[in-house]
Amino acid sequence: MTSSYQYLIVDIRHHILDISLNRPQYLNALNDGMLQELAEALEQARNDDDVRVVILSGTGRGFCSGQDLKELAARGGEVNIREHLTRYYDPVIMTLYHMPKPTIAKVQGIAAGAGMSLALACDIRLGSENAQFAQSFVKIGLVPDSGSTYFLPKLVGLSKAMELALLGDIISGEQAYSMGLLNRLIPGKELDSVTWSWAERLAQLPSVTLGMIKEAIHHSLDHSLSEQLQIEQELQDRAASTQAHHIAVQSFLEKTRF
Repeated sequence: MTSSYQYLIVDIRHHILDISLNRPQYLNALNDGMLQELAEALEQARNDDDVRVVILSGTGRGFCSGQDLKELAARGGEVNIREHLTRYYDPVIMTLYHMPKPTIAKVQGIAAGAGMSLALACDIRLGSENAQFAQSFVKIGLVPDSGSTYFLPKLVGLSKAMELALLGDIISGEQAYSMGLLNRLIPGKELDSVTWSWAERLAQLPSVTLGMIKEAIHHSLDHSLSEQLQIEQELQDRAASTQAHHIAVQSFLEKTRF
């Protein structure tokens, strides 16, 4: 996988791909170039069999402060927001969400606006005590986008999602953890090592199976119980035919043999 990016630092080790947003002087604010590079890196990760887990992080003090408003303002005139979302944001969110491999957001600082949306689109969110989250769209007269209105109610419930979106308040890592937005709240000095430990555990599990588990859970958000039971049957039939399943069963039988 290529690592020659202007706005990202991309590194792969032990089947774990770490994608770091790299505009630290702007708290990793998103510009068109970064979004294009992120879409490319995620698409490559999706198709690279050597990648089993993806970590999304940010360099410096912030995870991602959202859209770089200064860059948009510098263009002058009106920006076609719908076209901008369709071209730059939606491909990133869709590829991240439908990645057939586990994704982890490592949040050490502010995740605001579309930066928060990026974290929400990941499967797992790990944050330090310095992590902060904000649905800051309303502060500039905009509606939450990049999937926030889809992910947020499912993660924290309708009432809390309304509060966060309507007020746009900044919440702490501790608050995010208490409402279920973060999977773990980790001391800052341990965030890197704990995130890597989670990624290593996931990388050692059968990647095909993990992809099917993600698919099943995603389907459950929009299906009835009877529909979901059918999906489980189909996915379980596929899982039962994989080499990973047969090896795991054989290993279990050998360990339990007297």
